Amino acid sequence: MNINPNVISTFTLFSGFLESGLLVKDVGRLTNVYLKSWMFKADILSVLPTDFFYFLQRNTAFRLNRIIKIWRMMEFFRLAQTHTNFPNLFGVARLILYIIIIIHWNACFYFSISRYLGFGSDGWVYPDPTTEDYGDFFKQYVTSFYWSCLTLTTIGDTPYPETVISYCFCIVDSLVGVLIFATIFGNVGALINGMDAARTEYQAKVDSVKRYMELRGVFGELQVRVIKWFDYTWNNKQSFDDKEVLFYLPEKLRAEISVHVHLGTLRRVAIFQDSEPGLLVELVLKLRLQVFSPGDYICRKGDIGKDMYIVKRGRLQVVSEDGKVIFVTLSDGSVFGEISVLNISGNKTGNRRTASVRSVGYSDLFCLSKRDLWDALEEYPEAKKNLMHKGQQLLRKDNLLDEDAARKEERRLQNLDKRIELIHDAVDDLQYNVKRLAKQIQNQQNPGLLQAKSKSRIQVMPLPQEQPKEESKDAPKEESKNAPKEESKEPPKAPAPKEESKIEPETKPVAKPESKLEETKKEDNEN
Repeated sequence: MNINPNVISTFTLFSGFLESGLLVKDVGRLTNVYLKSWMFKADILSVLPTDFFYFLQRNTAFRLNRIIKIWRMMEFFRLAQTHTNFPNLFGVARLILYIIIIIHWNACFYFSISRYLGFGSDGWVYPDPTTEDYGDFFKQYVTSFYWSCLTLTTIGDTPYPETVISYCFCIVDSLVGVLIFATIFGNVGALINGMDAARTEYQAKVDSVKRYMELRGVFGELQVRVIKWFDYTWNNKQSFDDKEVLFYLPEKLRAEISVHVHLGTLRRVAIFQDSEPGLLVELVLKLRLQVFSPGDYICRKGDIGKDMYIVKRGRLQVVSEDGKVIFVTLSDGSVFGEISVLNISGNKTGNRRTASVRSVGYSDLFCLSKRDLWDALEEYPEAKKNLMHKGQQLLRKDNLLDEDAARKEERRLQNLDKRIELIHDAVDDLQYNVKRLAKQIQNQQNPGLLQAKSKSRIQVMPLPQEQPKEESKDAPKEESKNAPKEESKEPPKAPAPKEESKIEPETKPVAKPESKLEETKKEDNEN
């Protein structure tokens, strides 16, 4: 309680605050905000130099303004409980400290009232401290503290009051004790329940599964395995669902936590090494934790590979189809099934499991499904090519890649890309022709606009040079074209056919993509 008030005020003065989501650190603004707040007024009252009056009259009542600093302690507890890793334990300690402070204050008030009424004046007040038995300071404090405990908790008997002041003090004490300690003990019950909340939730899940198995007639060894699985998940802190725990966090923080927890695990996979960070983040968010019991088969020989697995904790055995022959034992950090989720063409195994994998004991595995992988790769085409290339290298190393089938598939994909490109060109040409046709229809519907355009074209048209004699037959046509210059009132009718003649050659490019498509089809048939 005897904290230097100057330190407290300085700490508050330099405490930043948020404005529009940004932390304000400017000393001038911090000082201005602090001086206008109620904290400044409380700090001023708590540091008033009333101790001078205490030295004059030796009355501790002059130092009561120090009690105002209690809000500092409450603010400290609030912030500390938010940041501590043991909130339940901290809550219990805070509650005990509050109880001690309340009892201490009440003991001080009792001793002060006894001094005011006169020590030893009756059986209720504190005995005369001048006597040898009650003169010691420690004895005075312990006796007053004991009386305060009995009064506030209403446990045990205390001397009856004899004066009006003592009666009033006891009444107030009783009311305050009932209200305060009812609240305190209610918080104690809430803290105790909160400390065991996770265990209570876990036990409720176990009881629900037990009732289901009893209803469905599941007994014997299978029921025992289920109960043991629950015990394992609880003892190894696996009873929490990541999505459920992180549900209230924003997506950005959720992604950062997942990356911090699982990114190192994903980098162990050979095909994902040197991959784009964005792709790894996408995959990390899709990892799922699965727990397997002793003797469980993660996959069997001949199954179509739909998931890849990363061993977080435990031991696995790669065994033959009948489970009698053990080929290899996998431990923490091992990876299997990564090739099957890539769908590599030319894989001699046909993306099927080449062996069975069995859990020796309880094993924790991270699982990544084929669908989740391909969904993430849609946004990273270059990473997809790199993964396919790495997968082919791993298959080629184990002599499990059919080179002819791989080359044939590569040619097919190249031809498919060409077709897609040609289709895009054809669509672009078609859109261009549609726009030209729409413009022609618009001109036909608005002949006035067409006539104005034709006039502007004729006006800017250069004078014709001397024509060869062979083109003398077209002279009347030239005269008809020049006629509008002399008679401006009659609109020319000649430009309309010209618009039609211009449209005809523009529709021809549509046939170009079709001929290229036919060529690619012929190439595919030849291949």
